Amino acid sequence: MTIQPSEPKSLPTLRFPSNYDKAPKIVVSGQRAWRGWPEVLAELRRSAEVRATQQRAEVPLIVLDCYPGTDLGELHRAAAQHWPDFELVNVEDAALPEADLSALLERFLTPDRVFGVMSPHALQEFCDPHKLAALQARLSQRERPTLVYGWGAALAAPAPTLLALADLARWEIQLRLRGGLGNWHVSNASEDILRKYKRGFFVEWRVADRHKLALSPRMDYYMETNTAGQPVLTTRQTYETSLNTAAARPFRVVPFFDPGVWGGQWLRDVCDLERSVPNFAWGFDGVPEENSLLFEYGDVVLEMPAQNLVLERPRELLGGLTYARFGAEFPIRFDFLDTIGGGNLSLQVHPLTSYIQQRFGMAYTQDESYYLLDAEEGAVVYLGLRNGIDQQQMLSDLEASQRSGRFDAERYINALPARKHDHFSIPAGTIHCSGSGAMVLEISATPYIFTFKLWDWGRLGLDGQPRPIHFQHGAANIQWERDADWVEKNLLHLTRTVASGEGWREETTGLSELEFIETRRHWFGVPVKHDTRGTLNVLNLIEGREAVVESPTGAFEPFTVHYAETFIVPAAVGEYVIRPSAAGQQLATIKAYVRGSQR
Repeated sequence: MTIQPSEPKSLPTLRFPSNYDKAPKIVVSGQRAWRGWPEVLAELRRSAEVRATQQRAEVPLIVLDCYPGTDLGELHRAAAQHWPDFELVNVEDAALPEADLSALLERFLTPDRVFGVMSPHALQEFCDPHKLAALQARLSQRERPTLVYGWGAALAAPAPTLLALADLARWEIQLRLRGGLGNWHVSNASEDILRKYKRGFFVEWRVADRHKLALSPRMDYYMETNTAGQPVLTTRQTYETSLNTAAARPFRVVPFFDPGVWGGQWLRDVCDLERSVPNFAWGFDGVPEENSLLFEYGDVVLEMPAQNLVLERPRELLGGLTYARFGAEFPIRFDFLDTIGGGNLSLQVHPLTSYIQQRFGMAYTQDESYYLLDAEEGAVVYLGLRNGIDQQQMLSDLEASQRSGRFDAERYINALPARKHDHFSIPAGTIHCSGSGAMVLEISATPYIFTFKLWDWGRLGLDGQPRPIHFQHGAANIQWERDADWVEKNLLHLTRTVASGEGWREETTGLSELEFIETRRHWFGVPVKHDTRGTLNVLNLIEGREAVVESPTGAFEPFTVHYAETFIVPAAVGEYVIRPSAAGQQLATIKAYVRGSQR
């Protein structure tokens, strides 16, 4: 029998109205920000003129170094309108010609539609050295106030009167790429989004984050440009204060949601999402590399990539041992996969550590787990192989399925009943997928695009193109000994009680010893004490309407979380308490941290 996506069924009923917060903010008191081009440019000019006087410079030189994807046309028009006496210089005029840039990056981009190799480049390598030198000489002899802008503006003017960084949230960049923006200095506006995203993920964003981090200690102002016509500017002092505030208290990132061919309806109701979108497949609520942070300064809100906090405050956020192991990288990922009223995920496998290191330049691999927030009756998770299958026949059938559009998954793949609050460990190399009718909270290692699809139920993507199948990659990573017996022995029945008291119980739900993440589930109707013990904690409220996170010493303001919200507790927080927001509630949280990283 060939398994096909199920028809939509009636959805589980939410026991209370949605209170999921889609725009969680971190309030930073006593700080200021400027919003809109008139305010932003007036403040930059005022400050630059004061500094020029102090430095005894004849004319100010303002550098605005911009993250790739920033709307430089909008920036230029605003500066031309408000600073008519300024010379405006676009540093990207010194970029390598497209053909030379493509040749430089060829082996890192690869012909594959999805996968590349992590770039080690510095931004200066993307510039024509002769053009950059000429630009530097020209600026040293300027006679008018000058603004140098664009990605790498600081390379042309290493000693400006004032340095500002213009930043952009990762999700906003993706939306712009989908809307027709090309990658940096590449004529690929009409290229499919997977190839655009690949170039960003493997090259542009790696180089841009290294460049931004190097400039951060020297910057005078920080600016975000996520909303057209409404940049938000703040001082370096406020930027630093904002990072310090986030690193010393629980917080949430700004979630985003995306439809997919197998997407369901649960997220729409529970998270109160847009009704005109046919489904939502993915929800990213706990992936700092992709998500952002909202900082509130009075009546002004600034959106910053959450990755800035990871890069700028790694010890406070991650803890000493986690930082020593992973560097400035957030190692744990929480995200949603919704197939309730939808279809099966693709049958897939993730690369072994040695494979991802050698082929893609990643330091560690995409170990995963599925935590069932909800499930329809009859839902299944496919995990491991059936006992006694013919390996070569399965590979032959998978390869043939790319031409025939047919594959008898039940003949080869182990199917397990999936119920609410089940937790399935999925170490890399284990063939798996969620069936329809499941609401999955993925609790996984952070790498998130290294999915080798083996079979996708004969579907096209939302763009009308066949979804990429990576048969050769997948076949090289399937661990054939992981059959039903192995799964039963090593991946199931990992839940056990480790502590309890009046009104609460703590359980370990795994994960497999092959994975570096430990997960703890708390059931409680009374306040429960937690302690980061010097390492990052990531949690989700998996049962109950609302909880409050508090400091026993008053170190941070009480923090409210709602059902299905993921929240992050930095290592620096130490002791904290989670309690029901009202008497009589029975709640549950799931918490993840890196094994062996606690004090």
